[in-house]
Amino acid sequence: MIRKNTVKIFAYIGVVILLFGIITITRGEEEIQDKTAASSMAREELEEKIQERAKELEDLRPRLEEAQQQLSTTQNEKSSLQRDLNNIQGNINQLNLSLRADELTADKLSLEIKSLELDTIDIKSSIETKRVAIGQILNEIMHADQKGLGLLATFLRNKSLAEGVLEAQTLANFQAQLAIDITNLRALSDDYVKMKEDASKKHSQVVYHQDNLQNKKIIIQDQKSEREILLKVTKNKESVYRNQLSELESLQEKIADEIEALDAVLRTKIDPATLPPIVAGVLEFPVNVGRNFITQGYGSTDFAKATYRGNWHNGIDIGSPIGTPILAAEDGEVVGIGDQDKYCPRAAYGKFLVIKHNNNLVTLYGHMSRHAVKKGDTVTRGQVIGYMGRTGWATGSHLHFVVFAGPTYYMGLTKSCGPMPYGGDLNPLGYL
Repeated sequence: MIRKNTVKIFAYIGVVILLFGIITITRGEEEIQDKTAASSMAREELEEKIQERAKELEDLRPRLEEAQQQLSTTQNEKSSLQRDLNNIQGNINQLNLSLRADELTADKLSLEIKSLELDTIDIKSSIETKRVAIGQILNEIMHADQKGLGLLATFLRNKSLAEGVLEAQTLANFQAQLAIDITNLRALSDDYVKMKEDASKKHSQVVYHQDNLQNKKIIIQDQKSEREILLKVTKNKESVYRNQLSELESLQEKIADEIEALDAVLRTKIDPATLPPIVAGVLEFPVNVGRNFITQGYGSTDFAKATYRGNWHNGIDIGSPIGTPILAAEDGEVVGIGDQDKYCPRAAYGKFLVIKHNNNLVTLYGHMSRHAVKKGDTVTRGQVIGYMGRTGWATGSHLHFVVFAGPTYYMGLTKSCGPMPYGGDLNPLGYL
């Protein structure tokens, strides 16, 4: 009779321990629910604002596409003063829309970060509550073990298997519940880490779009200045523009001939043994648009044969709207930077930038609207180094991307266009 009573007492103690653990966790969950309810209104407001920004971005997309289509149509028209003026105005319109897209995107990301912060606060509170509850339950287990209430002691203490099972079942159920709680705690911890990582990535994206905003505002002002200069030098007369255009075409051909004459010699000095294997991925695509946006390939292209006396295009052209971020193709050092429009407006690379990489390749980025780095800077693969434009000899916004064999590259002076990057050029598509 005494033994049976003892068994019941032990069973009751196990039940009490289990109930204590469940009550402790339940109370913690109730506290979490209270905190969640308190922040639900803030979260709902955030979600509503996020959806508003998303809708505005969605509505903006067709307007951006229409502006770009109008620009493409204008660029394909025959050269004229009005076409150039329309082109500049089209760039300004497109930039303003793009600027608004960056504003909305940065705002939306900031709201998403705030929402994540609320989630991480809730999860952190849940983690702490569960840790306390589990700690209290573990203390009860240790207390029970110290009094001989452990699973092994329970079986040894009883004469029959049935009595031992009766006592042990409660502790077994409790241990199973404890395992579930610990698993849930681990899942909460993983969610917390992931949310912190997501918030960090979104913060980097906010900085990216805010930088774009500031630079696009400057590019817009540059476009307005270009329009004023064009009107001033042509006196808004087509005849004056035509005379200037004829002189410009002569200068463009002269500079192109000079570049090709030197680059052709330097191509013969390329030593493949000093270069990395021709494998895709050695260099990153310098614009986040993909190969479908390549408007002219490398080498003796149809356009080069019809336009350049040297019949050679020393890089590839990637078309995208003015203000599109340009990325470093690989880690390296900025070894050259310039603006040839100061010497020969609309006749050469315009605003350009050169990066020397550790793999013995050198990359050139031409026709930029703005630089985002300076000479001597160390850059990393995928870093924004500037923005696409139509400076130099460019009828529309695009990036002229060249890959030189490192040992052949140098900066030299031209007869009529200031400092010029030269080198033995390679087909970029082999490395991209």
